[in-house]
Amino acid sequence: MRMRRLGLLAMTLAAAMAMAPDLRAQEGPGGLINPQRDCQTIRTCNFRKGGSYRGCLSSYSCRACRFVRVPCKGVRGGTCQRMRCGWGGVS
Repeated sequence: MRMRRLGLLAMTLAAAMAMAPDLRAQEGPGGLINPQRDCQTIRTCNFRKGGSYRGCLSSYSCRACRFVRVPCKGVRGGTCQRMRCGWGGVS
């Protein structure tokens, strides 16, 4: 009976450890989760000879949004704005 409990505990810990990297990828800088930002961990790999590096690099990018002025349709002299979003800086 005790061996079954230990086996079940070991399997539970192994499953938790396997899921841990995925959960950390959802966190923002400092470990905080901010629902107003859409952030991702991005992995870029390069195994070609003669490159600036060989292997994989991880980076962290967040989608940021801002309002930009746009021409208004049907409103004379009005000020209209539209949300523009982008990754790693809004253009």
